[in-house]
Amino acid sequence: MTRALVAVAALGGTISMAPGRSIEAGVVPRLTAEDLLGDLGADLSMDVTAATLAGISSASMDYETLLRTREWGLKQVAAGASGLVVVQGTDTLEETAYFFELTWPHDVPVVVTGAMRNPSLPSADGPANLLAALTVAAEPRSRERGALVAFNDDVHSARWVRKAHASHLEAFSSNPVGPLGLVAERSVHYFQPAGGRPAAVPVDSTDFSGLVPLLEAGIADSGELLTLVLDGGARGVVIAANGVGHVSRGTADMIAEAKVPIVIASRTGAGTTFRGTYGFHGSESSLIRLGATMAGWLDPRKARVLLQILLATDASRERVEREFRLRGDLDR
Repeated sequence: MTRALVAVAALGGTISMAPGRSIEAGVVPRLTAEDLLGDLGADLSMDVTAATLAGISSASMDYETLLRTREWGLKQVAAGASGLVVVQGTDTLEETAYFFELTWPHDVPVVVTGAMRNPSLPSADGPANLLAALTVAAEPRSRERGALVAFNDDVHSARWVRKAHASHLEAFSSNPVGPLGLVAERSVHYFQPAGGRPAAVPVDSTDFSGLVPLLEAGIADSGELLTLVLDGGARGVVIAANGVGHVSRGTADMIAEAKVPIVIASRTGAGTTFRGTYGFHGSESSLIRLGATMAGWLDPRKARVLLQILLATDASRERVEREFRLRGDLDR
């Protein structure tokens, strides 16, 4: 039987961190892809090629790094890789996974992983998470599932996964659907067959410059902050709105005057935005009439990634609305 070939791209993060020159300095990204794989050699049942493409904390992740990683991954697939593993920090791991969900054109799986404990701590989880990610990437049944996250032996869909705890090992969850599967005894166990997904968004010629902020609605929200970012030249805005997609009267007034796409997601972390239940000024139905786009089941962070990618490809307002309808619908 031919052994699978998995390509590993290391971008930094806690999994690659080691102590600096002093205790006060804390841990910093220092380990390479080869360092991370070094102790796993005896446990691998596939061939691995690896590269260190960045050495940053995921709080500093940017689209230049993601596009470069994507391009590297495409070259590895063209050279015969049957899976891609992306290793980074957990702070923005869900956004990286969703970037690949939106832009990866192959059925070959992209599996994103990292660690909550750096290698200098007792019971560091990085090696187990990396081994699980390699196992998922090499598994033929992982194909056609889009981008995946392997963490703490769970396998999550990039569309649903989010970091739900700041420091626990079991930091990632997938409300409301739950994990797609789990890794046990070096095998992947999926709970359901692979389903179709929308076509990838082409990003071969894109411009990610410009501001696309994420604002959160809350009590005593006058809409002034939205005014400031619009006046500052924002290309589009995502609002993490109250409940099923509600904002204050003042914010609704500003949305009515906006000349750029405004996307409304729920700040709750679970559930969908509504379209026609409430009727007050600032409700979901009034915002739709004012020209806002509802994110549906996409949480605010994923809505921002989708909007950023669409604006980088010069998508029209009509296409923005269409893509959010397509990708924010639970039944697609």
